[in-house]
Amino acid sequence: MGNSLLIIEDNEALGQELNRHFNNKGWDAECVATLGEARLRLLDERLEPQVVLADMSLPDGNALDLLDEVRREKITGEWILLTGYGGVSDSVRALRLGAYDFLEKPCALARLELVVAGARRAALAQRRLRSESRDRSRRYGIDSYIGSSEVTRATRDMIARLAEVPFSALIIGGETGVGKGLVARILHHSGPRADGPMIEVNCAALPRDLLESELFGHESGAFTGAKGRHRGYLEQANEGTLFLDEIAEMDLDLQTKLLTVLEDRRVRRLGSEKALDVDVQVIAASNRNLEERVRDGEFRSDLYHRLSVFRLDLPPLRERLDDLPQIVPALVEEYNARSDSRVHVIPNAVYERMRGYRWPGNVRELRNVVERAVLLARDEVFPIEWMQLGSSPALTQEGRSGPDVDGDRLIIPLDGTMALDEMDRYIIRTALERSDQNVTAAARALGTTRETLRYRIQKYGLKDA
Repeated sequence: MGNSLLIIEDNEALGQELNRHFNNKGWDAECVATLGEARLRLLDERLEPQVVLADMSLPDGNALDLLDEVRREKITGEWILLTGYGGVSDSVRALRLGAYDFLEKPCALARLELVVAGARRAALAQRRLRSESRDRSRRYGIDSYIGSSEVTRATRDMIARLAEVPFSALIIGGETGVGKGLVARILHHSGPRADGPMIEVNCAALPRDLLESELFGHESGAFTGAKGRHRGYLEQANEGTLFLDEIAEMDLDLQTKLLTVLEDRRVRRLGSEKALDVDVQVIAASNRNLEERVRDGEFRSDLYHRLSVFRLDLPPLRERLDDLPQIVPALVEEYNARSDSRVHVIPNAVYERMRGYRWPGNVRELRNVVERAVLLARDEVFPIEWMQLGSSPALTQEGRSGPDVDGDRLIIPLDGTMALDEMDRYIIRTALERSDQNVTAAARALGTTRETLRYRIQKYGLKDA
């Protein structure tokens, strides 16, 4: 429908004048005289005009009651209300119901035309947002967690069940790259908060001070460089979902502040004395064992219990290799569309090679492999030579990828299972073992000085020869 306008006006002369004026201005305008007629057009016939221009007081009731019904039915369109006697209570109710504007009669046509044009722009923006939201809902449907293996079907059934529940908090566990972000988006876009915003935060990607400001917001002058007011992620996610990825990396004092917000459902910006109400569904994710971090005092137990209303652990790719015939073609199709490639044939040798690999980086690593192969393919056949899988890193008893020694080479996993200090400690310990605890020889092998190595040996509590 074009520039559609519904006019609700019981004054016949005024209704005809408004209808004629806006039709002459290129609008597809229609005028009705009662709430009953308007209710028939909007609720029964599902007319969705971009703008509704309504007299407040009509022979059969108040237009605000119809606006309330329309909003409950989620019928789009901006409403402009006209009244011959402006009342504070009516204007407050109109704004609470989401009316675009509240004008007193008589209103000059020139001014009314400007307000209607502004309402049309707002309606178009809202429809674009709704269209994008529907697209995201289709993209992140339950079936987007692809696979037909038993473990995948069980996981998908759990995701579907959780999407039906209005939970306040949930923890997604699993190794790096298993798809925690995808599942968080599925839960949001397939759940009861799909019409609300989804804000994603990687807690490991932001320094502590910046994370605090971004999470809770700040007022102008709250700290050096705070030149204006900033709405934090918690505010931005109001009536929607806040996805906190890598939450195990959040400092303990920020964990305390986050717990307070979740318990009180109120957030206070940095530098502000006023607390704001927030209604947020929190999905937290970590590739680390949060229970172990709680026992080690590195994660607050009360926050952990507040977040773990539900817990969903995602299986690694090596436990769902039977899903490869579904996942790989979907990824190939995606990268074909992105790169204008035409890969359609995936030889059995490709799947055999994939099944023989341990996938320490899980689905994220698989995506990289498929993207590289599709981009470098010369024809429609998936090029096995560009998979470049190599050999898999060693596995720990828990099934995670771990460090290993291969001749004169050290293999260090970059899948999040080892922190930087753990890598450093492993390298130094291995160098000492291979040099029979000779610090000088170990320092020479590592290309550093004896003094630097001694400092690190003491730092990590390693035996000093």
